[in-house]
Amino acid sequence: MIKNLGDQNSILHSFIAEIRDEEIQQDPIRFRRNLERVGEIFAYEISKTLQYEPSEVTTPLGTAEVPKQADKIVLATILRAGLPIHNGFLNYFDRAENAFISAYRVYGKDNTFNIRFEHISGPTIDGKVVILCDPMLATGGSAIAAINKVKQLGGKDIRYVGIVGCPEGVSAL
Repeated sequence: MIKNLGDQNSILHSFIAEIRDEEIQQDPIRFRRNLERVGEIFAYEISKTLQYEPSEVTTPLGTAEVPKQADKIVLATILRAGLPIHNGFLNYFDRAENAFISAYRVYGKDNTFNIRFEHISGPTIDGKVVILCDPMLATGGSAIAAINKVKQLGGKDIRYVGIVGCPEGVSAL
């Protein structure tokens, strides 16, 4: 299922506009902070799709039953570009485990390229929700390579988060 958060008007559009603005792209701190903010928005939206279980909390006025997140989360990021988004997710899923994926393009002489997947470093992912953060989906090659590796390692509930995606990459994914 694809959920495009850009279909609804929200503050997200302001952050995306700044991320895409060539002048703001020259300001590394502001650029990274906007990526982090977008990660926070995506984390909130994904939180709506997770499993929750009832839990009792002792308050100053007594006991209250509140739903608490039941899913165990692994935040996976394709290095390096996804790190600010990853940080935004960590602001909301502060108990999540972390995984880092090394994948990159290798260009040929005719300007074509292949995706080289080198390594994934992280915890066991069996029975956990894996949220893969990657800022841009162009051809989909690195995202597909990363998802296939996560599947090989036992990942079954994988959520891909991308900020910008072209139709070809979305279709391939």
